[in-house]
Amino acid sequence: MVFFFFSRQIRFLDNTDPAGIDHQIAQLGPELASTLVIVISKSGGTSDTRNGLLEVQKAFRDAGVDFSKHGVAITQENSLLDNTARIEGWVARFPMFDWVGGRTSEMSAVGLLPAAEMLTGASLMSEANRTTVLKDNPAALLALCWYWASDGKGSKDMVVLPYKDSLLLFSRYLQQLVMESIGKEFDLRGESRAYSHGNKGSTDQHANIQQLRDGVPNFFVTFIEVLRDRPPGHDWELEPGVTCGHYPFGMLQGTRSALYSNDRESITVTVQEVAPRSVGALIALYERAVGIYASLVNINAYHQPGTRGIYATGVKKMGGHGHHADKSYYLHAKHMYNLDRMKYQRVKMLIFVFTCFNIGVAVVVPVYVVIFQ
Repeated sequence: MVFFFFSRQIRFLDNTDPAGIDHQIAQLGPELASTLVIVISKSGGTSDTRNGLLEVQKAFRDAGVDFSKHGVAITQENSLLDNTARIEGWVARFPMFDWVGGRTSEMSAVGLLPAAEMLTGASLMSEANRTTVLKDNPAALLALCWYWASDGKGSKDMVVLPYKDSLLLFSRYLQQLVMESIGKEFDLRGESRAYSHGNKGSTDQHANIQQLRDGVPNFFVTFIEVLRDRPPGHDWELEPGVTCGHYPFGMLQGTRSALYSNDRESITVTVQEVAPRSVGALIALYERAVGIYASLVNINAYHQPGTRGIYATGVKKMGGHGHHADKSYYLHAKHMYNLDRMKYQRVKMLIFVFTCFNIGVAVVVPVYVVIFQ
C-alpha cells in the first residue's frame, strides 16, 4: 500500500493497475514536490506495493524531486523495504510486528500516520473488549449474534449495508476482514462458509433488496446506522419536520421491516456520528468480533493460505517476488482477544432473546447492536 499526503488530503495506490497509478499521480500535479509518501509492506517484497513504489519513484525522478526526502516506510525491521529506506536515507522508518496481518493492521504502526485520529476510539473499544465476562464484552456479543444468525457453522453470508456515504469503504473493509479471516474451506468439524459483501444501503435499495427479501435465504444483514446527519447547526428542513437525513433513516427502517417480514435476520449497529473516533471504535469492534467468532466455529482467522497461494503462483509466473509465509497466527489472538480465557466459558444466556444492548457507557462512542428474528 502506498499513501500520498498533500494539503491534508490522502490518495492511495492499492492496486498494481497502471491506469489507476497514472491517474493518482496525475492528480497531484505540482503538489508532488510537497507530498509525503508512506509505503507500507510487511516484507517489502509484496508485488502490489513494490510496483507502486517503483512507479512513484519514477514520477519523482521525472519531476526532478528527490524521493528520499519524501518517503516513509512502515515495515518489519531488516525487511527489503526497511533496508532500502535506510540505505537511501528516507525521512523515517516505523517497525511493525510480523504477526500483524494486513486486514487487522489499521490500528498498529500501519495506521499511526494516516489514521492517528482513530486510535482514541479503537483504544476505548479495545479496553471494553478485554473483559472475560461475555455479557459485558461488546465484541463477544456481536460474535454470538453472528454465530446464531449463521446457524453456528458459518452457513450464511453477511451483507453489510451502511446508510452513510462516508462509510462506503467501511463495508469493503469488512468484506476483506471477514472473507480473509473466515473464508476457509474447512474447519475442525467440516466445511465452513462465511463471506461479507455490501454497498451503501440507500444505493442498494433497488439493486439488492429484491434478492435479499425474496431470494435464497443464505445470508444475514448488518445495517450500520448513523444518528447525526450533519454537524449541529447545519441541518435544515426540506419541509416542516423533515430533513434530507430522514430519508435514509426511513429506508433502513423499511428495509429491515421488509426483511423481518420474510424471516431474514439482521443486526443493526448504530453510531452517533461518523468521526475518526467512532470509525476507530467500529474497526476495533469488528476485528475482535471476527477473532472470537472464528474461535467459536473452530477456524484459524489469522492465516490465509488461499491468498498466499495466489501470490506464490501468480507472481512467480511473472518472475516476481512471492508473498512470504505468515507466522505466529495465534499470537495476535492471544494479545487482543483473551481467547485462551474466553473460549471455554459457558454461555449463560439464550442468544435468541437478544433485543438491544448499549455498549456506549464503557466505550464513550455510542454503539448499539440489535438482532431481529
